[in-house]
Amino acid sequence: QVTLVESGGGLVQAGDSLRLSCAASGRPFSDYAVAWFRPAPGKEREFVSHLSWSRGMTNYADSVKGRFTISEDNAKNTMYFQMNRLKPEETAVYYCAGGTYDGSTYYRVDEYGVWGPGTQVTGSS
Repeated sequence: QVTLVESGGGLVQAGDSLRLSCAASGRPFSDYAVAWFRPAPGKEREFVSHLSWSRGMTNYADSVKGRFTISEDNAKNTMYFQMNRLKPEETAVYYCAGGTYDGSTYYRVDEYGVWGPGTQVTGSS
């Protein structure tokens, strides 16, 4: 059993950068495919980014490619999410997720069985 806890959220302005963290306890992060999701209009949660340590691959939603970077420090059992040039519409609760299935449908919410409680990223004017 693994537990995930996000941190690093806060107040941001358009164009700011922020780094989120997701700490895992109970099992090594490297045992999982991991991802970040956030709520979106018409959806409970939308896919933002994915990392598979075992397959050596990362994936991003088109809207964040080139601005956001997902990474993992296995020694610390922590995943990071560097978000640069944030946009006002990206204000949201960001959730990290882990799943033992590690296939091509990494963007699906139901592929992940473990979720953190979320960390809030709030835009300020």
